[in-house]
Amino acid sequence: MNLSAHSPFSSKASQLLSWGHWFTFANIGLVLLITLSYLAADKAPTTALGWLYMLVTWLSHTSFITFCVFVLSIFPLSLIFPYPRHIRGMAACIATLGITVLGVDAFVYFQLGYHLNLQALPEILSLFWKTISSSPAINSLIVLAMIAAILGFELIVGNHAWRHLERLKCYSFPKFASTILVTCFATSHIMHIWADANSYFDITMQDNVLPLSYPTTAKTLLARHELLDMQEYNQARSLNVGPNEVNYHPPASLGSCPAQDTPVSLKIVKTLSEQTEQQLMQLGWYGSEQLLVPTLREDFRFNLLYGLPAYYKQSLMDNKAPPVWSTRLSLSVSGLPKFAYINTVENANVRVSYSEQSPLIAEHTSPTIIIIEPNSSDIVTTTRFFTNIPAFEGHSELMQISDVMTTVAADHFQCSTLATTSMLGNNVATDTLNEGVNYSRGVLVAYKKDRITLIAQDGSYKQISAKEGFTLDQKLDVPFLIQSIKRLKQFNQTPAIK
Repeated sequence: MNLSAHSPFSSKASQLLSWGHWFTFANIGLVLLITLSYLAADKAPTTALGWLYMLVTWLSHTSFITFCVFVLSIFPLSLIFPYPRHIRGMAACIATLGITVLGVDAFVYFQLGYHLNLQALPEILSLFWKTISSSPAINSLIVLAMIAAILGFELIVGNHAWRHLERLKCYSFPKFASTILVTCFATSHIMHIWADANSYFDITMQDNVLPLSYPTTAKTLLARHELLDMQEYNQARSLNVGPNEVNYHPPASLGSCPAQDTPVSLKIVKTLSEQTEQQLMQLGWYGSEQLLVPTLREDFRFNLLYGLPAYYKQSLMDNKAPPVWSTRLSLSVSGLPKFAYINTVENANVRVSYSEQSPLIAEHTSPTIIIIEPNSSDIVTTTRFFTNIPAFEGHSELMQISDVMTTVAADHFQCSTLATTSMLGNNVATDTLNEGVNYSRGVLVAYKKDRITLIAQDGSYKQISAKEGFTLDQKLDVPFLIQSIKRLKQFNQTPAIK
């Protein structure tokens, strides 16, 4: 093959290479515009260094990724197949595909908080289905119109750059822009190395915001969602930020409940005798050893009464606020001094009591749940519970303590709207998604099937098997943890009025 400077092949390849740079510059501008949505999806930095890092990373990282796509796709095609008209068409199609994928990723990140990945494929497909099915014709038309607009943009840019290539070569803009982008690229990496070494979380919390950037760690994940205790993480002196204040914002609407006539008794017991256990089994009560509970007594009781993680405990107990659901279903509490501010109601729908001894059980006992208080030094453990309420029968998987009140309200009392709007537990009678989130002693507790993930406020974490108790050596499921944190903080923001 003749590649001399005067050969037609070399001339065409040189022209296509020059054209490709201008085509790439135009696409860098479009990509920068689209990637603004990633920055809008997350909390803004709080320091000047954080803002500077965000700016230089946005400019350099997006430009670098766009240029890499050109080098790996359009550039080789220009050398192998140097026919301008065909290359411009292929480049437009490749760029349209890339921009479309970027747009889809930006949409997923804005809605779910993580990028496209196989690990979270079911959640991503569910998001697409809900978006399209809400208005199939209009949404499909919008998607097709956007793809057509991108393709039109690419064809116009490609043809314009080719026709005016000689004039564009006279501009000094590319050298100036390239210098700025290379400087930004170097600056962003130097800043990140420094921030990582000095635990400057206003910078490192921006990891994985842009696609194909730094991977998320447990520390940066907690920092981004304001769950990292800077005082406990002793190297984070530069930020000097204390634990964030948590305020419980009740839902705007609770829905209505049908008239109730069958109360439920929830009995917390310190121990349960073998004789009582045998009696319960003979009476056909459902029993399980897979109730996930925090071992801190106050957190355990708060979870049960409120159907909420202890993340909201201080806010609600300091204000002596009873559970929101008790405005629809009456509640009485006995034997729990810390919750004495909850007014006792005669003939309440839900009656919670504590006893150190095994309760007396008759053959025709009214709907009752017996929970054995945990006794362990771990953050969380599993404990036993027994019930004669049909809603719990047949559930053999792991469930958490907040699921108890949620199921009682949603299934036994038929107040599903009340349960879903005021509590964070699952209705085990109908929910097939075996996962949940809790928060105790500053530790985020998220479980999915048998795997329990514990992330402390200093960013350290471990994963354990719920049934066996041994440590699991697996990577963090970041998409699931982001979903769990969002669910945890659901009531820490003012709800929209419905």
